[in-house]
Amino acid sequence: MTTGILFPGQGAQFEGMGQDWAEAFPEARETFEAADATLGFSLSEACWSSGDEVNRTDIAQPAIFTTSVAILRALKGQGIEFQDAALTAGLSLGEYTALWFAGVLSFEDGVRLVRLRGEAMQAASEACPSGMVSLMGATPESAAALAQAGAAHGICQVANLLSPAQIVISGEHAALKAAEAVAKDHGIRRTRPLTVAGGFHSECMRPAADKLAAALESVTLGEPQIPVISNVTAEPVTGPDQVRELLALQVCAPVLWERSMRAALGGGTTDFVEPGPGTTLGGIMKKIDEQASVRSVARPADLDAFRG
Repeated sequence: MTTGILFPGQGAQFEGMGQDWAEAFPEARETFEAADATLGFSLSEACWSSGDEVNRTDIAQPAIFTTSVAILRALKGQGIEFQDAALTAGLSLGEYTALWFAGVLSFEDGVRLVRLRGEAMQAASEACPSGMVSLMGATPESAAALAQAGAAHGICQVANLLSPAQIVISGEHAALKAAEAVAKDHGIRRTRPLTVAGGFHSECMRPAADKLAAALESVTLGEPQIPVISNVTAEPVTGPDQVRELLALQVCAPVLWERSMRAALGGGTTDFVEPGPGTTLGGIMKKIDEQASVRSVARPADLDAFRG
């Protein structure tokens, strides 16, 4: 049985995430300490203190990345490694963790990049009032037609193709409102605005994509040691130059998660591990293929499933 390693993206964060790992395992604690030192502020405190700080885009992104790495390092310290993993992938932000896991970028460069990414996306959201809307009962074709209708009123495009039941459009508020008004005309049962800072994975994020592209030019990247499936292409990345190009494109491009997972399944990978906060990717996978197995490792108690 081949195993795929999947990493969650923004939305998986919660107050206190990673604290139980840091208290129980020195490898996890040292990972948070390294993030704090690299970023020049206490990401740990932002994650673990009470309040809404962890939900800010500029905090959530480095926090999720750091928590996922901390969990993997804690697992390694317990003798649980995934050296025979067939592939890795991450949902949007999670792609950076996948690239770290595959040896493409260092932890320090990764946490700096996702911090910059989060700051740039937050700034773009504030500069362009925008959002995202989930579609119930949509197909990729009907979602595209609806986004085209909304685009007559501003930026509006398909942002997330996560599973047959989870399609999201993104864009400026006026365009999204216009799209929602005609959703039933396109055969879409219901729409639901998402609680997000802005229109992620749309042209609303173009300033963030440009900042990220510039930052990536100065980051040293290696060759992937295992296949990393890109959100943008749903295919494995081929090398550092393409990684730079796709990570910049990813901010404005739709997340092809369902297609990515079907590519993994079609290649024979049916067993997956989700190290990181939450169990989101396991739930999405069940909507794509009920036979696929996803073992989530979100809390130290989840270690028992691997020790057994």
